[in-house]
Amino acid sequence: MQSKLTVILAAVLASGAAAIAQDVAHDVDKAATDTGHATKTAAKDTAHATDIAAKDTAHGSKVAAKDTAHVTKKAATKTGHASEDVAKGTAHGVEKGSKGIAHGVKKASVKTVDVLK
Repeated sequence: MQSKLTVILAAVLASGAAAIAQDVAHDVDKAATDTGHATKTAAKDTAHATDIAAKDTAHGSKVAAKDTAHVTKKAATKTGHASEDVAKGTAHGVEKGSKGIAHGVKKASVKTVDVLK
């Protein structure tokens, strides 16, 4: 009788172990499926965020290039005006200096003529 009881107990334990093994296999399969889904979702979200970042970067570069061109044009215009003012000032100084030199040469010529007389 004891051997029959042992056989029955062994059969019950074996069926319980098989049930537990099936639950574990099911849980692992479900976890793998959930992980695959989460990975797919994360990949989509990352691709979307990368696309948005690339578009924003391109827009920022375009705006920066426009602003740089505007500032460069403004600086070139101001530099041109400043150069023009410097040129006018230089021309005025040269003209004034030339008149002074001419006056000095004329004065010296008159003195030379007077001395030679």
